[in-house]
Amino acid sequence: MGMTKENAANGCDNNSGVDMIPDLYAASLSMYTKPPLVASGRHITVTRRKLLKNLEVNSTQRITSWVDSMRASSPTHPKSTHSLTEDNSSSWMLHHPSALDTFEQIIDASQGKQIVMFLDYDGTLSPIVDDPDRAFMSNKMRATVKKLARRFPTAIVSGRCRDKVYSFVRLGELYYAGSHGMDIKGPAKGSKYKKGDQAVLFQPASEFLPMIDEVNKKLIEKTKSTPGAKVENNKFCVSVHYRCVDEKEWTELAQQVRSVIKEYPKLRLTQGRKVLEIRPTIKWDKGKALEFLLESLGFANCTNVFPVYIGDDRTDEDAFKILRARGQGFGILVSKFPKDTNASYSLQEPEEVMNFLQRLVEWKRLNL
Repeated sequence: MGMTKENAANGCDNNSGVDMIPDLYAASLSMYTKPPLVASGRHITVTRRKLLKNLEVNSTQRITSWVDSMRASSPTHPKSTHSLTEDNSSSWMLHHPSALDTFEQIIDASQGKQIVMFLDYDGTLSPIVDDPDRAFMSNKMRATVKKLARRFPTAIVSGRCRDKVYSFVRLGELYYAGSHGMDIKGPAKGSKYKKGDQAVLFQPASEFLPMIDEVNKKLIEKTKSTPGAKVENNKFCVSVHYRCVDEKEWTELAQQVRSVIKEYPKLRLTQGRKVLEIRPTIKWDKGKALEFLLESLGFANCTNVFPVYIGDDRTDEDAFKILRARGQGFGILVSKFPKDTNASYSLQEPEEVMNFLQRLVEWKRLNL
């Protein structure tokens, strides 16, 4: 069954399907890359003088703030165990109940609507590991995601390079949004949500590629004196992993990263789980990628669409916020620890994610 029929069945404009994807490029650029501040081109204008002032004034305090944030983004850090008290955990679970325990409630909310699935990779489909190059998903998880993609439009949205994520997942039926959504491509094969040979290919930060490559090389050189630090080129962003760096070295590592990015006012620093990420200053993130993919699938202005986003990282909050703002679908945070989040539900680990996806597939199979 083609997308046009499915869109019509879900209250959508037939002319907004996959066959209109080329026209979406220009529309999406104007819709998503225009920041609320005065901008030049597609990136937020940040003068070198202003950036250097921000970095140099009280630079010691700034580095200290970075390191404090690095600790805060480490949920298993000893200083974070105060959040695991029984009272706090119970209160948090009341506001973010298990998606497994409330599965029927979730299904009831989705009745009559097209479910669209968005999945983070690291910590969601695969366990968090010390070596990011070995973040492999299990064969059982791969089989589950493959079945999921047969039942629902499904996308992987990751901070990793799109090619790297694809090498881990190895499923041609999915949409892949790498580099925090700055590199999007549609299914290569076997998806009823793709028409003919067309596939979404959207790269709103292409002009930054030479700069990212340059910064990657400088960071490799700058951080090589810090044992355990690993720099990963994710094409449209650079990730500095510190999972294997002794905490006593975090301040030094933060200073090394700062010394490089202060020379690049068009780049900004964000954080994930045990990783510092250098990204272009364009107004684009996982939330914008979610909106772009919904539009590409023909669901931009639909009232009968039910997006579900599952992720474990701070960067996934951008997608959770979008879903809350749209008043459609919901986010599921993968975490064993209570934390501030815009997600509505929770799951504790990838194993629970797989169980949830399996139940979703089985529910769909029984209700065809």
